[in-house]
Amino acid sequence: MTKVKICGLMEKEHVEIAVNAGVDAIGFVFAPSKRKVTVAKARELAKEVPPRVLKIGVFVNPTKEELITALKEVPLDYIQYHGQETPEFILTNNLPSIKALSVHNEEDVLRAKKYKTKFYLFDAPGTDYQGGSGEVFDWKLMEVNNIPTEKIILAGGLTPNNVKDAIERVNPYMVDVSSGVERNGIKDKELIQGFIRAVKDRGGE
Repeated sequence: MTKVKICGLMEKEHVEIAVNAGVDAIGFVFAPSKRKVTVAKARELAKEVPPRVLKIGVFVNPTKEELITALKEVPLDYIQYHGQETPEFILTNNLPSIKALSVHNEEDVLRAKKYKTKFYLFDAPGTDYQGGSGEVFDWKLMEVNNIPTEKIILAGGLTPNNVKDAIERVNPYMVDVSSGVERNGIKDKELIQGFIRAVKDRGGE
C-alpha cells in the first residue's frame, strides 16, 4: 500500500491528527518557508510521533553541521535535500537521505539517477520557495524513468481529490502533501484525515 507523508507540520494538534489517521511519515521544514520550524520546535513536536512514523527534515542547501544537529536533536530518520545540493555533497555527508527534484521536463526526472539516496521526491517547481507551490506537474513525465517504484515519493499539488489518480498513474512508494491539506495556509483536520483516508482506502474499492 502507498505510504503517506504530511509535510510542514507546525502544531502539536496537527501532528496528533496525522498520527491518529495513520500517517507513515511527517516532514518538518527547516528551510526558508512559511512552514519553517526551529530544531527546538521540531524536537517538541517529535515527542508526539511514535517510532512507526518516520520523521523527515526538509533542508535547502544546508551545511553539514546543520544537518547533524537536527538529525541528533529532533531526532530525524531522514534528511530531505530540497535545494541545489550536489551528489557529492550528499554522498560525503553519508546520512539517511531523500533528494527532492523539481520537475519541468524529462531531464529533471532522469537527473535523479545521479544521486545515491534512499528515495527520490519528485515535486512541482517552487514559486516563492523551493517546492511547496501547491501546483501539479505533468505526471506523464514520470513515464520516462526506470527508477524502482519503491524509491519514488510523489509530491506537488496533491489533494484528497486527486491523490487516487496520482497513485494509479505513477504508482509511487509514498505520496507527500503540504498545502493540499491546508485551508487559508493552516493545516486542516478534515483535509489531513481525508487525504490519508483517500490513500489508505484504495484497496477496499
